[in-house]
Amino acid sequence: MSSNKKYWKSVEELNENSSIVETLRNNEFVEEIPTDEFLADGSLSSSSTTRRDFLKYVGFTTAAATLAACEGPVHKSIPYVVQPDTIIPGVADYYATTMFDGFDFANLLIKTREGRPIKVENNRLAGAKFAANARVHASVLSLYDSLRLQNPKIDGKNASWSDVDAQVKASLAEAKASGKQVVLLTNTLASPSTERLVADFIAKNPTAKHVIYDSVSESAALDAFEAVYGERALADYDFSKANTIVSIGADFLGDWQGGGYDSSYAKGRVPQNGQMSKHFQFEANMTLSGAAADKRVAMTVADQKQALVKIYNVITGASVGTNKTAADAEIAKAAEQLKQAGSKGLLVCGIQDKNAQLLVFAINQVLKSEALATAGVRYTRKGNDAQVAQLIKDMTAGNVHTLIMSGVNPVYTLANGEAFGAALGKVKLSVSFTQREDETAAKSKIAAAAPHYLESWNDHVLTKGTYSLTQPTIRPLFNTKQFQEALMSWNGVSGNYYDYLRAGSAGFLGNASWNQTLHDGVAVYGGAGLAGGTADYAGAANALASSKSNGVELVLYTKTGMGDGQQANNPWLQEFPDPITRVSWDNYVTISQADAKEWKLENRLVANGGLNGSYVTLAINGAELKNVPVIVQPGQAKGTVGLAFGYGRKAALKEEMQVGVNAYALYKDFNNVQSVTVTPESGEHEFACVQSHKTLMGRGDIVKETTLEVFKTKDAEIWNPVPMVSLDHKETEATKVDLWESFDRSIGHHFNLSIDLNSCTGCGACVIACHAENNVPVVGKSEVRRSRDMHWLRIDRYYSSEETFAQDVEKKEGFDGLFGDKGSLGGFGQMENPSDNPQVVFQPIMCQHCNHAPCETVCPVAATSHGRQGQNQMAYNRCVGTRYCANNCPYKVRRFNWFLYNNNSEFDFHMNDDLGRMVVNPDVNVRSRGVMEKCSMCIQKTQLTILTAKREGRPVDVNEFETACSAACSTGSMVFGDVNNKESDVAKLAESNRMYHLLEHVGTKPNVFYHVKVRNN
Repeated sequence: MSSNKKYWKSVEELNENSSIVETLRNNEFVEEIPTDEFLADGSLSSSSTTRRDFLKYVGFTTAAATLAACEGPVHKSIPYVVQPDTIIPGVADYYATTMFDGFDFANLLIKTREGRPIKVENNRLAGAKFAANARVHASVLSLYDSLRLQNPKIDGKNASWSDVDAQVKASLAEAKASGKQVVLLTNTLASPSTERLVADFIAKNPTAKHVIYDSVSESAALDAFEAVYGERALADYDFSKANTIVSIGADFLGDWQGGGYDSSYAKGRVPQNGQMSKHFQFEANMTLSGAAADKRVAMTVADQKQALVKIYNVITGASVGTNKTAADAEIAKAAEQLKQAGSKGLLVCGIQDKNAQLLVFAINQVLKSEALATAGVRYTRKGNDAQVAQLIKDMTAGNVHTLIMSGVNPVYTLANGEAFGAALGKVKLSVSFTQREDETAAKSKIAAAAPHYLESWNDHVLTKGTYSLTQPTIRPLFNTKQFQEALMSWNGVSGNYYDYLRAGSAGFLGNASWNQTLHDGVAVYGGAGLAGGTADYAGAANALASSKSNGVELVLYTKTGMGDGQQANNPWLQEFPDPITRVSWDNYVTISQADAKEWKLENRLVANGGLNGSYVTLAINGAELKNVPVIVQPGQAKGTVGLAFGYGRKAALKEEMQVGVNAYALYKDFNNVQSVTVTPESGEHEFACVQSHKTLMGRGDIVKETTLEVFKTKDAEIWNPVPMVSLDHKETEATKVDLWESFDRSIGHHFNLSIDLNSCTGCGACVIACHAENNVPVVGKSEVRRSRDMHWLRIDRYYSSEETFAQDVEKKEGFDGLFGDKGSLGGFGQMENPSDNPQVVFQPIMCQHCNHAPCETVCPVAATSHGRQGQNQMAYNRCVGTRYCANNCPYKVRRFNWFLYNNNSEFDFHMNDDLGRMVVNPDVNVRSRGVMEKCSMCIQKTQLTILTAKREGRPVDVNEFETACSAACSTGSMVFGDVNNKESDVAKLAESNRMYHLLEHVGTKPNVFYHVKVRNN
């Protein structure tokens, strides 16, 4: 029974008209707090504000902030009317699928929650050989892009699919009757079902032809392979078979011929039984492959062609005349070691010249290279530059009646994109199947809304002998239609595309059933290998030897984060720091220090820690890019400059993502090397760079490295010494000194993460995987510039100050005194500048989960504490944002939420709209303003693994534990697990003599450990 009694705080409340009562009801404080007085300029000691008033104000604001932080938004939940049988709320489902967008490709598992795809994982079954790179991991966010094309459009207005079909069929009939040309312009399809539909379309329309266009061309390599082996494809090399690798301009750890070689390369780079592969790299731009090489030589592309002919002479015994280069000694050394390696040698080349690519096959065939002999055949690039050039001529002449495009954006990606856009006006009907109303769709008669690959059915033969399926993991979000469905309609084929591709799959399934292949995502139906072939190798060598440099060379390339620019509206990728330059939100001209001095160009750090750079204008045969920012890049070959594709887009992009310049404008004749004029301009560009300190400066306790010779012949105490500290005035090993009271860590699970510096390539897949798994916010360029990026995982990149890190150490140990050039101050000042051709090392850094964590000691509210399983845990509701923990962290891995990044129009990224928030992982909360956050070792994943095993009544499998970063690492550099399970991989790695802890002398006893980097000198 409720009470209706009324109570009064004072007699005054009986007077209904009392002004005092109203004041008490509406005000927290009866007297106004004189905040203006004590917050005004001047010293606090001279203020008239009393201590009592000051504490009143501080107490009120703290309470108000706490209440505001505790106040959460109200979300209404609508239950299922009929719950689907296959969905259990709170339990993730995984679907095997394949991603292929004409540029990137991978065999995947897609994690879904309550019908929402939220995470990309690697498919590790047999035959699924292509792992996800950073862009593929980010592709799940592109599904929820609010600027996707949601309906088909005719003349810029929403239309129905029946109207689109009617117009296309009428146009095809008219073209057929008049004998006019019909063209299908697509990216590389690599899909047997789609190619069959295209063939049927051409048979039904005799004037039709199919033109394949790759935005970043591999046409020269395709031409060479076709000349030698008789089909238009690429060799799929097996780098694990090679003991000596020579790369001439091929960034095979990046996007060279599609990439995907990092896993097989890494197998030979971890020293086993005193052996590891030797890697020579000859290149102009500093690349991931150059950073990983044992010996890197910076040279112009013209000199690279000479180097290739010189190596051809040594290997084959030919005597083709060549020009002298400054690196002849290094070229001869690489050629001799390659010859000695014989069948265990491999040469690859990235020069876009058919003659250069022919010499690759000539050299590897003479070597009888196992890496080539066991190579598969890739069908991931099939573009034909000559056919694309002819199409543009036909369109300009008005000879194309109907143009149907799918998966291409030539108005943006062609050097003469504007001319292509103008030529579209001469085409009777132009149709563009696209996910966004991009530059080409905006100029086309019909913009046909295409689905995302996570909404689609398809099949792919990425390599000969493997068959991969793409299956939808969510119902289409918008009114979209696949290009294949449209082809079926125009071909008069009834049914849906799923039935069509299933009916045609029998010849590709091998011994597997359809259901098994759909479950696994891939089937193996044949073997791989390249039979011998031949071509005019001598003629190719002579043609290549005559090449000469013609002024400054512009070397165009694709960045690890942005690729060819298809996902330019993806904020995860825009904020992803480039592994080499550590710059996000931009592309730029990379210039050597020598050329920068000559042209009076510079980079400088400003007061807030931001990086500024000069501007230049690039000009090629009348085409210009004005005000391109400059990065002075260590390792850039003198006489060359680099520029990345994928930027400078405007159409279908949010304003924040409209950054950089369009390098495709200088991509003349699909040649990524151009003779360029560089003109300095006035002004300064503001970069968002996350690592301003470039060199290691002799800090051998951060990155430990040694040579293979020392590693094999010396004890670990020599090349992996334990740091020494003073105890009772005696030198003592740091691991034996402890200021903390330890507890027994041998009971239950205890998690460790192992990171091998030898196999880490700096690719950044782990960074984006962590973004997706842990709801890491995007903060934008201006905040990154203020060092407020929120990445839980960073990959530090260090250059050597001298030619090698070993020479850095020698210089440091040679310091004499404090002052002067040979003293510590002067010496370290010099070591801040990287070498013109430095050695490079990548080091992933996340919360080290210290067993003796200094952050836990200083937190006044116990928001950060240590778990029994070894994880340093964060209680976000306790955190009041003192940031003491960040100040005390020796690894600087904590991130403070300066602002509310979720549902805030000031940060207009995916967390600011309902569609973008569909990617949020419900197992990890979205943090609010004013709290500290950092890596949790994916505690939600470890606990799920434990609970799953408990529910199934079994122990956890030996290597079942994973984090987002370890699962994403395709090279095996990151290994996570339970060190208390002595059979686990991480426990065995913890016993390795290469193992060391970061800053071990500090005594924090981390649960993350590293392995000494070994270089094959």
